[in-house]
Order: sequence, then C-alpha cells, then structure tokens
Amino acid sequence: MRNWDREEVTVVVPKSDSLPVLPGVHFVETRRDIVAMTSPRPGPPHLLLEPALLLFAAYTRSERTAAGVLAAAVQQRLTTPAALDVWLPRMRPLRRSKMFAALLVDLVGGAQSVAEVDVGRLCRRGGLVPPTRQVLRPDRQGRRRYTDCEWALPDGRTVVLEVDGGLHMEAESWWHDMARERELVIAGKVLVRCSTTELRHDPTRIVRDLLALGVPRARPVERGAERTLNRTTRG
Repeated sequence: MRNWDREEVTVVVPKSDSLPVLPGVHFVETRRDIVAMTSPRPGPPHLLLEPALLLFAAYTRSERTAAGVLAAAVQQRLTTPAALDVWLPRMRPLRRSKMFAALLVDLVGGAQSVAEVDVGRLCRRGGLVPPTRQVLRPDRQGRRRYTDCEWALPDGRTVVLEVDGGLHMEAESWWHDMARERELVIAGKVLVRCSTTELRHDPTRIVRDLLALGVPRARPVERGAERTLNRTTRG
C-alpha cells in the first residue's frame, strides 16, 4: 500500500507463554486460525490482505487511522468493500467490527477517504440526502478528474463539496485545485469547500450551509440532533 509504510515487521503467532524479543519485529498472539488467513502464494508465509487489514485496523490506537487504512486499500484498488465484508464475520470477535460494517457501507457508496466517510456520516446525522461521490469530471485537457461529493438539485443546479485535507495546502496541489475550481464554476456548478478539521469539529455549520444552497433533507431532523451533531461526528 502506498503511503502506509511501516519499518516494523508484524508477525502473527499462536497464543504462547513466551515470545522472542527481536529488534524491528512485533509479535501478535492470536487464537484465530492463522492457516486460514495465510495466502497460498509461494514465498515466506504472509497473511491475505483482507484479514491483515482488519487486524491492523482493529488494534491500531486511532479509529481514524483504522478507517483510513481500509479506505486507502479500497481507493488504491488493492481490495474491495465486498471482499472485506466477506472476511468481517470470519474475524469475529473483532474489535470495532460494528464500525467497520458501517464503514464498508460508505465505501460501497463511493467514499474513498476518511473525509468522504465523514461527509456520509454528517449527512445521515444531519438528515441530508447523501451525495454522489467521486464523480468523473474530465478537465478541458481531457484529464480524468473526480469531485469529492455532489448533489443534483431539483432546480437543475449541481452543488459540489470539495473536502480539503493537509495535502491540499501544498502549493502545487493548491494551484491544481484552484484551476479545477474555475473549470467547475465555468461549467455552471455551485462549488463550495470545507476542511477536514471543520468537517470533524463544526459539522453543524456545514449542514446549515448545504441546506442554504438547496441540498434537500432526506428526513426531518430529530429533536436535539443539531446539538449532538458536532459531538457525534467527531467520534
């Protein structure tokens, strides 16, 4: 996987009373069927990708890192939500399994990053119609470009929400983003942006702004939902 390099080697072993101490090696004990999780390919024994991803995601400290590694694997086309879903019940009991099941629904819907998953959660909890994600919008040079989230409004307009992470603040990425924004506006799209930080810490404001732009509600908002949206989206 690109951008997920780890210097430490993780070795999955059966439950044991004693494990060797080796520099650069992290031993993980498990009662699961290691043979069933092992790839049939020749070479040193190694886990199949899906159980390896689920184990890493289950026991890494951060839930966002857990979601990020699964989303990255799907985005890089190393696996699919369906393949991960097949393994999920086989791995139980598994920490964060309910979270992973919900995440896979978002990934099936087109989310390819944690930020896009956050948008899906925001829409569910804010009562908004879910967006169409990763829409192909070739630029004027014919290069394949994708938007993060789009809503087709009843009046014929299209609202585009682009979520900017830290990578977008790098100079070259920022220039490309501005050029793409101009092309979308020229094409008649209503384009707005938010940061991943705002998405996590001030989602109520984003919901209000999307409603003001005409994004329809999927259902009435439950009493007290706006007060809890900020708190729950962060989780």
